[in-house]
Amino acid sequence: MNGHPFSITSAPGDNYLSVHIRTRGDWTSRLRTVFSEACRPPAEGESGLLRADLSRGITDCNARFPKLLIDGPYGAPAQDYREYDVLLLIGLGIGATPLISIVKDVLNHIQPGGSVGGAEPGSTTGKAKKRQFMTKRAYFYWVTREEGSFEWFRGVMNEVAEKDKDQVIELHNHCSSVYQEGDARSALIVMLQELQHAKKGVDILSGTSVKTHFARPNWRSVFKRVAVNHENQRVGVFYCGEPVLVPQLRQLSADFTHKTNTKFEFHKENF
Repeated sequence: MNGHPFSITSAPGDNYLSVHIRTRGDWTSRLRTVFSEACRPPAEGESGLLRADLSRGITDCNARFPKLLIDGPYGAPAQDYREYDVLLLIGLGIGATPLISIVKDVLNHIQPGGSVGGAEPGSTTGKAKKRQFMTKRAYFYWVTREEGSFEWFRGVMNEVAEKDKDQVIELHNHCSSVYQEGDARSALIVMLQELQHAKKGVDILSGTSVKTHFARPNWRSVFKRVAVNHENQRVGVFYCGEPVLVPQLRQLSADFTHKTNTKFEFHKENF
């Protein structure tokens, strides 16, 4: 969106609009300053997340919220995700934000009463063309260096874990600043993580039931597993993050399309 690192993270059908914004540069720094006057500051251990408790009404806040003007809609690389049998969603750092919206939309469709089709967005007539929701399985990989970043989407992770009874959505958190499992330098934190998860069902890093892995994923192994699990299906690979990972993911999509019966189609959006 004009070079600014922000994205809508609510899903179609939600009764609210949520946006995650990363502070990077003068424009977003000023935006954060404006909103910080109306929101409570982040608690210790949180990664700069500003919140406003609207359950008691705006009148309880110390300041009025800025007036917002919304322009659009604009096309996006991930807008056709509903047309794929399987989704492989890969987010690097703040690049996870648009993918969170997709995860929530898949969750809304797999819940009891969720629709498998719907009118085109923005339509107000019952005669609108129907778009079938094709997705039956989703894999979400989020790689971040900062442990505090897991606070950004803790609510979504917990919601998916609670409501996804059939385990349609598979969540993977990776903290790349910690040495990979099996390395002696990460042995202690792995032991503490296992004890905490076994005792309370909560991961010590993410604060959710989703277990955090250490170091970056082996992307070839990830693609191989998806290909084996979903033969003769179309997999939409959606990546959002720094450009550094684009060549590898694009090449893996092409390789596994040519070498297996699974078709991978790669889409990317740089943050």
